[in-house]
Amino acid sequence: MDRAKKNLFVFDVFLLIFLILSDQFFKYFAVIKLKNQPDFNIIDGVLSLQYVENYGAAFGVLQNHKYFFIFSSIIFLGIVIHILKKMPNASKYKQLHILLVIAAAGAAGNLADRLRLGYVIDFIYIVIIDFPVFNLADIFVTFSAAIIAFQILFVYEDSDLDFLFTRKSEGL
Repeated sequence: MDRAKKNLFVFDVFLLIFLILSDQFFKYFAVIKLKNQPDFNIIDGVLSLQYVENYGAAFGVLQNHKYFFIFSSIIFLGIVIHILKKMPNASKYKQLHILLVIAAAGAAGNLADRLRLGYVIDFIYIVIIDFPVFNLADIFVTFSAAIIAFQILFVYEDSDLDFLFTRKSEGL
């Protein structure tokens, strides 16, 4: 592994750990301060914090399919690792690289909850639009996925993503 690729790997690991720990810290805070308590209004009628144990996926769909979500998360993390290993170490891929690590951190944060608790702790509620309660890991996955989709559709050329379909791997 060349020095630049090794430095990038170290950065990935630190970013991943920092984001997972941030997610878990705020979920712990939600348990301590919000569980069995009334909603905590941040901005009255707009944003509040409330404790929810989510046994499903985003927006509460597919309730009580814990093993499906664990399996899906592991597959997703494997795919992200595979892409990161194959991704060329060029400046045009830096944003994509970071976004994939952020998405992986979100998946890993919710996976940790499912493995440890059997459910995901959600606590952020946008009152004004009655949006389903979510957490920091959900934000990581949703926003990084949206930006990745935008980049794939409007920034990268098809040939920029050829590395995904070649057998040769730079490897970590």
